[in-house]
Amino acid sequence: MSNKSSVSNAETYQAIGAFWDEHDATEFGEQADVEFEVNIQSQRRYYPIDSQLSSKVKQVAQERGISEETLLNLWIQEKINQIESKAKAER
Repeated sequence: MSNKSSVSNAETYQAIGAFWDEHDATEFGEQADVEFEVNIQSQRRYYPIDSQLSSKVKQVAQERGISEETLLNLWIQEKINQIESKAKAER
């Protein structure tokens, strides 16, 4: 088995954990000041959903072999497309 960690030379995650329980990152290499920008705005939005409805979504997603997130995105996109098509037809 190859090493999972170049610093601890550990071969298992448990050994890596044990190593870092006894060591500190400041013991390895030089520390340098680093500057970076962080954009904390999420690309996702979260909406509350009724627990019974959520259970049904989960069931349908499992039946289709897709994630609940994917199922909901597909359904919402489908509904938006219907609304947009109807609005175009009424113009």
